[in-house]
Amino acid sequence: MAGLRLGPLLRYTDGSCATVWVETNRPCSAEVRCADGAGGTTRTFQVAGHHYALVPVSGLTPGTSTEYEVLLDGTRAWPPPDSPFPPSVITSPTEEDGLRVAFGSCRWAAPPAGGKDSVGPDALDTLSARIAAAPRGERPDVLLLLGDQVYADEVSDATRQWIAGRRDLTEGPGEQVADFEEYTRLYYESWLDPEVRWLLSTVPSCMIFDDHDVIDDWNTSAAWLADMRATDWWRERLLSGLMSYWVYQQLGNLSPDELAADPLYTAVRETPDGTDALRDFAARADAEPTSVRWSYRRDFGRTRLVMVDSRAGRVLDEDRRAMLDPGEAAWLREQVLDDRESYDHLLIGTSLPWLLPHLVHDVEAWNAAMCGGERGARWARRGERIRRGADLEHWSAFPSSFDALADLIAEAGTGPGAPATISVLSGDVHHAYVAEPSWAGRAPDARVAQLTCSPVHNSVPPSIRLGFRFGWSALARALGRRIARHGRCAPAAVSWRKTGGPWFGNQLMTLTLRGRSARLRLEQARTDRGGGITLRTAMERDLA
Repeated sequence: MAGLRLGPLLRYTDGSCATVWVETNRPCSAEVRCADGAGGTTRTFQVAGHHYALVPVSGLTPGTSTEYEVLLDGTRAWPPPDSPFPPSVITSPTEEDGLRVAFGSCRWAAPPAGGKDSVGPDALDTLSARIAAAPRGERPDVLLLLGDQVYADEVSDATRQWIAGRRDLTEGPGEQVADFEEYTRLYYESWLDPEVRWLLSTVPSCMIFDDHDVIDDWNTSAAWLADMRATDWWRERLLSGLMSYWVYQQLGNLSPDELAADPLYTAVRETPDGTDALRDFAARADAEPTSVRWSYRRDFGRTRLVMVDSRAGRVLDEDRRAMLDPGEAAWLREQVLDDRESYDHLLIGTSLPWLLPHLVHDVEAWNAAMCGGERGARWARRGERIRRGADLEHWSAFPSSFDALADLIAEAGTGPGAPATISVLSGDVHHAYVAEPSWAGRAPDARVAQLTCSPVHNSVPPSIRLGFRFGWSALARALGRRIARHGRCAPAAVSWRKTGGPWFGNQLMTLTLRGRSARLRLEQARTDRGGGITLRTAMERDLA
């Protein structure tokens, strides 16, 4: 009998339609049946012996919330008969309801039930518990997961033992994930967590990868990439990472119309086994990054989200180094400036922060100059070692891209039709903060902020806490300016100041957008005296 292996995940929603993703244990028909009569059915497709479906749901009524169930070959598979959670629902808010956007990044899989959690309570588990306890209470309208949804290079003890049962760990890549089958294990471990499974079934989600979804510091530099390609395991790791990302994360980011126009999705669904088609796509994405777009745009009423790939499409040649290739940069500009009057709030999702602590920014800009030959070949070699050792590969390590994004944000936020707010949403750096930029000689009409929030569930070593606290200090800023002068770095296109944080711990930020107002809240997962978990508000403020 057909059964669910993973899911359901509620992914795309727009008021009248939605998509629901599932993985099943065999080929079958997958149906979503809503209590109000809405629904949809599709057949599963196969990749590497696994079976998946993205069920299109039509007939939804804006402004309503409807319970749903999943049927496989006509038999109910979700919710399970003994579920302790409320029914999963598809909610279709209207513009008058406003929009709640929760976001964060960096979630290492939680330990099994009853196991000791060395990194503290999981913020997604805690959010799930709160919603389940008051299903008619406040909940996000969409959850943005901004990278490191899985850790291919840092697996749990259970996964390590499982990998050891199928191959020799003394051969590359050792205890890290090697192929598609091992990637599926990461997703099972992460998304079968009961609280997270239910949360993702009832709150729509948008996702983008960061480095650990493939490997730490993915695409740091051309020299790094050459070293990786010289190994005998990197190609399989990368192709499997891209293939699994497409199946488990990217498909659900797309609208039904985009899916219908996607030749790869058509090819995978129309063949008995889509593995070869998907593998060819991943190989092309590796060889010709400009042939693939992982970035996407979503409009939620009067709020626009532009999710930007800041990993796979980088230009790594030192003489033209860029976070985005020219085609991707043009696409981003088009999405931001298209029909500006149609949105009140612009959200730019990028896994890597645009605005960093000043010392970190200046060191990354200096390092980019050194690696580019500003102080000669010896400094270039030294700079590459420092770049890899210190993870210097954020937007500030690509100075022309940093300035281009600053110019685009200023243009989008200025003049008639400017939105009320422009927020750059990021994670990666294992702490949370708010930074606000200013432009010399011009002041955008929109309120602009860098909103950084991570991790959802991961460790924050004391060295990171100390380093980032110092990085925001006046002394660190002065030190950074001296380092930048050594690199002959041009001044950045903007200046900025930290207006909140840093905060450390497992945490989520939520933006509540209503009309042209915006309110930001940071909540941290905590264990209460009775041993339960709760989200405690660490900060709440108006942005507009």
